[in-house]
Amino acid sequence: MNERINIEGLQIDQSLYNLIKDEISPGTGVSVEQFWKGFSELINDMAPRNKELLKKRDLIQAQIDEWHQENRGVNFDSAQYKSFLKEIGYLIEEGEDFAIETNHLDSEIACIAGPQLVVPVSNARFALNAANARWGSLYDALYGTDAMGMGLPQGSSFDLERGQAVIAWAAEFLDQSIPLNNGSHSCVAAYRLLQNGGKWQIEIELVNGETTELADPSQFVGYKNSSSTSVLLFVNNGLHVELQINRSDRIGELSCAGIKDVILESALSTIMDCEDSVAAVDANDKVGVYRNWLGLMNEQLTESFEKGGTTVNRTLNADRVYKSVSGGDLKLSGRSLLLVRNVGHLMTTDAVLDAEGNEIPEGMLDAIVTALCAMHDFSSEKQSRNSRAGSIYIVKPKMHGPEEVAFTNELFNRVEQVLGLAQYTLKVGVMDEERRTSANLKEAIRAVKNRLFFINTGFLDRTGDEIHTSMVAGAVYPKEQIKAQPWIAAYEDRNMDIGLACGLQGRAQIGKGMWPMPDEMEKMLQVKVQHPQVGANCAWVPSPTAATLHAVHYHRVNVQQQQSTLIGRNNCDLDQLLTPPLMQEPVFDPEFIQAELDNNAQSILGYVVRWVNQGIGCSKVPDINNVGLMEDRATLRISSQLLANWLLHGICTDDQVMDTMERMASVVDRQNAGDSSYTNMSPDFANSIAFQAACDLVFKGCEQPNGYTEPVLHQRRRELKASLSS
Repeated sequence: MNERINIEGLQIDQSLYNLIKDEISPGTGVSVEQFWKGFSELINDMAPRNKELLKKRDLIQAQIDEWHQENRGVNFDSAQYKSFLKEIGYLIEEGEDFAIETNHLDSEIACIAGPQLVVPVSNARFALNAANARWGSLYDALYGTDAMGMGLPQGSSFDLERGQAVIAWAAEFLDQSIPLNNGSHSCVAAYRLLQNGGKWQIEIELVNGETTELADPSQFVGYKNSSSTSVLLFVNNGLHVELQINRSDRIGELSCAGIKDVILESALSTIMDCEDSVAAVDANDKVGVYRNWLGLMNEQLTESFEKGGTTVNRTLNADRVYKSVSGGDLKLSGRSLLLVRNVGHLMTTDAVLDAEGNEIPEGMLDAIVTALCAMHDFSSEKQSRNSRAGSIYIVKPKMHGPEEVAFTNELFNRVEQVLGLAQYTLKVGVMDEERRTSANLKEAIRAVKNRLFFINTGFLDRTGDEIHTSMVAGAVYPKEQIKAQPWIAAYEDRNMDIGLACGLQGRAQIGKGMWPMPDEMEKMLQVKVQHPQVGANCAWVPSPTAATLHAVHYHRVNVQQQQSTLIGRNNCDLDQLLTPPLMQEPVFDPEFIQAELDNNAQSILGYVVRWVNQGIGCSKVPDINNVGLMEDRATLRISSQLLANWLLHGICTDDQVMDTMERMASVVDRQNAGDSSYTNMSPDFANSIAFQAACDLVFKGCEQPNGYTEPVLHQRRRELKASLSS
């Protein structure tokens, strides 16, 4: 254990104290003494109330469990159930209509729709890749994936047929997003800059000798020239597109117009995650998380790594500078707008102990430290600002109902006071991923109406909470069938309807969840267009490449127009949202049950073994069919809660599940055979801490607070780290 510094009644880990004193505080105008004095007062006032809110969660869940126990075997009466939820304070009355009043929002939040990345900030390479994913090559994204329906590229040599298919696909995209008056971009022989009335415009020569122009000339907004490559800049639905022209380039010579690449504005924003995708269990881990976030805010973060036999030094991209059509300079951000996701109200951290030696709420430490780090973005010496509007964007997950959202609002108020920030500098993104928040979303938004910058549906955690909330009610459907139940459509539709009714259009993001298959880009292009079609102005993708491909959807769909068509539609019935996804006639077919057990056990073990043994918080885990799926604690929550539910209701037995876990552990070991840092779980299951963690999540799943996986994972990861150090 590290040494501790005693200040203002707090016992602060030495490494955290030094980080704040030597690296974070300098340059912010906030002295280390001011910081710790203010934080101590905040903890003394708010930590006891945080604990009371968690007790209320447990009390409400116990009351719901008791109600379901008493009404077991009776036909589900939605009116009676809803009345009961009001009696216990789970449902609260909605107030008058209102609109959010958030100010000083960046355009990427308020009015431009586009992809959003979520990345563990603990991994500097991933964090830099995501920050630099604001711009991406459409040619590379198409050529290197299965997006065009041609499968994955074969071999390392250039495939001419594949290259020509990329150029044709991109030309069709340009025809849709930047159409010509007549003809196609595939038939362009040359794009020429002409000056007319003091402004630059484009004349386009087709291969048949005819000339044409853009259907909407205002879409051409800038250009730049170098000795070898000319760049033309266009805009559509707020998103920029670069045509890079170089006839002597190997790719450019394949294009009639010499287009060597099409660059899309891709990941408009990125959530730098301190939560679900991160395995930070102690003070040393938290220091690493905070140091990387600081490096992003003060532009000092770098990472060196080996790639293709050479050392790559990665830093943050600079802004992109063009000449505007009127001849002046036009500067566009070279980076994704960075948001930071703090942890929720549940977990505590040993990075700081209170006067009695108790761990403090981790979310409170996250709030004040990530905000202090972000103050470096306000420095006049910075080359490129993250938030040009002067805001700090904090995503707050796993809040249960308006009372907890209001508590976060007060916490942010207190942090602003301690750090000397203007009120509402800290903006909040509310994750609508717990059922009590979904059912009371309007009032949750009201609680932060002056600082709200987004609401986002999180189907994965939402499903885990759905299972746990109705744990005693009966056996739930298998994972895939749960997605087809009425509650999920009600959840997604109500989130959009309530967000629009509360004035988020043109002022804040209404987001959708993650595409879970990073290698399935053709399928993503077919399916994920649904998100902008239903009015979402951001949706999560698993990689910079996926962001570039998903950006195509926001060119094809004008989200602002889509939202306008949705305003005022009939809101989805609350009863549908509150109907548990219970199997009406539980399936007891042995083969079906075993297949579901295998699928969930393999998913649990494949994720947990990396989390506990290697400290990897987000993984591309091969499923039972060896299809790579993005897994984090939210997906783990579903699988573990499902098995706990089936055990509780006799769909399977303890022995059956344990046998499945042991058998699937061997499968997972084989899937990771190529990882030299991997530690097998089999055959010594009793001494595998990772295997025991996975079993705890299932066999003790009913008793986990709201079904969360963090308490077990943190305990077992700490146990593993202690065993290694000893």
